[in-house]
Amino acid sequence: MNVDEPVLLHTEGHVRHIVLNRPRALNALTHTMVLGIEEALIEAAADESVTAVLIRGAGDRGLCAGGDIRSIYEDVRAGRRASVGFWRDEYRLNARIARFPKPYVALMDGIVMGGGVGVSAHGDVRIVTERSRVAMPETGIGFVPDVGGTHLLASAPGELGVHLALTGRAVGAADAILCGLADHFVPAHALAELVRDLSRSTGAAEVADTVRRHATEAPGGELAEQRAWIDDCYAADTVEEIVERLLQSGVAAAEETAAALLAVSPTALKVTLAAVRRARRLGGLEEVLDQEFRVSCRAFAGPDLVEGVRARIIDKDRSPRWSPADLDDVTAADVARHFEPLGDEELGLASR
Repeated sequence: MNVDEPVLLHTEGHVRHIVLNRPRALNALTHTMVLGIEEALIEAAADESVTAVLIRGAGDRGLCAGGDIRSIYEDVRAGRRASVGFWRDEYRLNARIARFPKPYVALMDGIVMGGGVGVSAHGDVRIVTERSRVAMPETGIGFVPDVGGTHLLASAPGELGVHLALTGRAVGAADAILCGLADHFVPAHALAELVRDLSRSTGAAEVADTVRRHATEAPGGELAEQRAWIDDCYAADTVEEIVERLLQSGVAAAEETAAALLAVSPTALKVTLAAVRRARRLGGLEEVLDQEFRVSCRAFAGPDLVEGVRARIIDKDRSPRWSPADLDDVTAADVARHFEPLGDEELGLASR
């Protein structure tokens, strides 16, 4: 095993381990890593001696902070389209994880954002710790939740998914479980013992029993107590109405949320709201990934993604100049364009 590889693979007992190995970059995903994970899953599915796969991140800061968005910025600036190819393979990987025929165990310890959610939350055994911070923060860079994120958030109770999609806020263990982004809480100090015990598991039933033995109740979250104002405000038909309800709610947290939304890309907000609500109607993950690919390609061609990355990652001035700059200037036609078919470039997962 070459310890310098971005994805490390090894087997312990009957469990195939996939370790994302870019700790200095919070294990941010590259195209090479996506292809490496896919190859590992294909091999593990065919290997009768492997009864489960476990994915985790190198280092102690997190599983994965998402895709390498600096490379997206450089791609746009150079007039290339490598990012589109990356998304195509990444979304195919997300679908493969969801339908993987053996237990897929994700240790969602520490930072798990964007693409990190994509390689973990579609698995069937998703473990969070007291250090977990789970988020789909795309609107903050002028983008829209992808990697099946709109599918996951569309299934969250009430309007919690819309709240998290629009704000991009990170949640802890209890709230991740409440929203359907995770299943079990295991204290961080107990993960090593859990991994050792999983290596002895000889099938799906034993994997499930082992995880249940180690799981405990997660420390209290925040969203359950906020459901009343979240469900009321985010049930509005438009982003403008959501912001208005937040401002008029009389709840300090809601008013702070309104201010945060008004600092985000207006186009990203409106497309995200439409994407989550469309995802509810589409139902299946493959159908939603096809939709997200269309949206991502349109966003890649627009001005706000590159501007958002510039403001947050490149120049770090935190002063993005969105275009359009106001919600009222983003038309229904502007939003609808993001969902138009791509012709020969369609992802086409649902048709398979």
